[in-house]
Amino acid sequence: MPTRFSNQLILDLEAVLSPPRFATYLREAGGDRQKAMALYCWNTDVSAAFYVMLQFCELSIRNGAVEAIESVFGANWHLNRGFVYTLPAPTKGYRPREDLTGCAAKLPTAGKVVAELKFAFWRFMFLKGQQPRIWDHHLARTFPGYDKALTLSQARARLFDDIDQVRKLRNRIAHHEPIFARNLAEDHARIRRIIEWRRPDVAAWLDGTQQVTALLASRP
Repeated sequence: MPTRFSNQLILDLEAVLSPPRFATYLREAGGDRQKAMALYCWNTDVSAAFYVMLQFCELSIRNGAVEAIESVFGANWHLNRGFVYTLPAPTKGYRPREDLTGCAAKLPTAGKVVAELKFAFWRFMFLKGQQPRIWDHHLARTFPGYDKALTLSQARARLFDDIDQVRKLRNRIAHHEPIFARNLAEDHARIRRIIEWRRPDVAAWLDGTQQVTALLASRP
């Protein structure tokens, strides 16, 4: 990313971004257009860096959940009516039961269903209601790096809360929204914790390859 922008380039970039979107950065920069562009570029860089970690985080969540669900409901869990009816069916907002049944009806295998389900679906797997049937028996196996100072119920609740915050960050990045106002150090810690709980060695490996922490230290 450039470190200086000509006035014309700033005008052109503002047109591409849209004036309301650029105004968010301009306010944060106290009206300084150069600083606003530098902040926008930094926001773009740190969003890209988070996206790498989010891939490992999302895979940790959904594959850990699938392993646990399969242990209770079998390899064809996506067709198991007993499992389907453990899912909420709200009248508004995201409907996990509807998402699953819709995917299961049109896709031939559980693996393809897993790939198609929305990220929000996996958050519902960590609701309190799933504790006795799934997590009391399978959390320690599927997330072996979890904090042993916590009870299994507390660990499941921590995963639920972490996944909810990670989902919000993921959605903002996916929609090219600013993330600079978030506590990004906490976001990084949540993402790393989920990966560590799933497989500690993977979290340790990512520590040496991820670029988030360096970018957080260099915010303009």
